Amino acid sequence: MIADATSRHASVPIQTRNERFTSADVRDFPEVTGREASWKLTPVDRLGDLIAGALDGNRYDYTATEVDGVDVSWVTRADPRVGLAGIPEERASANAWTRFEGALAITLSGEEHREATIGRDAFGSAPKAAHTIIEAKPFSDAVVILDNSGPAHLSENVEILVGDSAKLTVVTVQDFDDDARYVATHFAKVGRDATLKHVVVSFGGAVVRVNPAVTLAGTGADGELLGVYFADAGQHLEQQVFLFHKAANTRGRVNYKGALQGAGARTVWIGDVLIGPDATGTDSYEQNRNLVLSEGTRADSIPNLEIETGDILGAGHASATGRFDDEQLFYLRARGITELEARRLVVRGFLAEIVQKIGVPALEERLHDAIEVELAGGGR
Repeated sequence: MIADATSRHASVPIQTRNERFTSADVRDFPEVTGREASWKLTPVDRLGDLIAGALDGNRYDYTATEVDGVDVSWVTRADPRVGLAGIPEERASANAWTRFEGALAITLSGEEHREATIGRDAFGSAPKAAHTIIEAKPFSDAVVILDNSGPAHLSENVEILVGDSAKLTVVTVQDFDDDARYVATHFAKVGRDATLKHVVVSFGGAVVRVNPAVTLAGTGADGELLGVYFADAGQHLEQQVFLFHKAANTRGRVNYKGALQGAGARTVWIGDVLIGPDATGTDSYEQNRNLVLSEGTRADSIPNLEIETGDILGAGHASATGRFDDEQLFYLRARGITELEARRLVVRGFLAEIVQKIGVPALEERLHDAIEVELAGGGR
């Protein structure tokens, strides 16, 4: 098995991400109690059947942009790419892996820039498993948008393989119905001199948990992991991010931003960065920022950094959670802008830093509109 961000790593303590047990068989994992490192901040009582229940792993309907150099098709579990990017380290991921019947494979080739959107709104309300493979061939240049909406009660694994010198952006948009429950693990392996931009956008759904685990496996690999989220009353949005600098001269940037409003709105962000013993010349930084818009919300933000070589360019992490900047509000109101409009402008500007990095104008405009809708809802 290829060493990656979820394989065992004997020289680090058990609490680190790279030391956790991994298996593709759900039977190898004990019952989830909610006290485990990967579950202690998650409402496991709302995800019981996705974690341990029977799941429908059959194919689902989807729509796909027809673009030259982008092939979208179903493949069997025997496809040689299955398992190359990573193996589950927790029970919900393993449950989906055990149950899926076929994987949706998105294969990208050709040096000309391409954009493809995969629309997925037919998962249904019954407990379901899914598996997705995104492969960027060497020297390819592409953007793939996984546009998730509608009803969902889903556990999914997404494997991302970025070939040498390829440039790939993967955007996963969670805009599910209000009662949807969705847990996903994204495994990524980035080759030599390749670039991966991975963007998590979470707005819709009752419980949404998306955990990216990215291995910069080739010399000179670059990983930019971005996220933007907006939690309303009673909504739980969670991201546990792992970036593993395995090879030398790799660069990593992790930047997640979120807003919360309404009673019971909850967000969880855990960021783990591991710089391995062979990752000399690494340049890495991770940060998370949360903007609290009302009382009764909770944002957990936990950055972690582990360095196993002293020969690096730099590494750091930061986290902050707070309310509006009073000076910004005063500046705007002093120029005749109402308080309500001033707050709207501050929130939009706060989240726009992430949105404008996606690089797809139509999607960026749609997300700006979605932020306006969230603000107009007032957390209800």
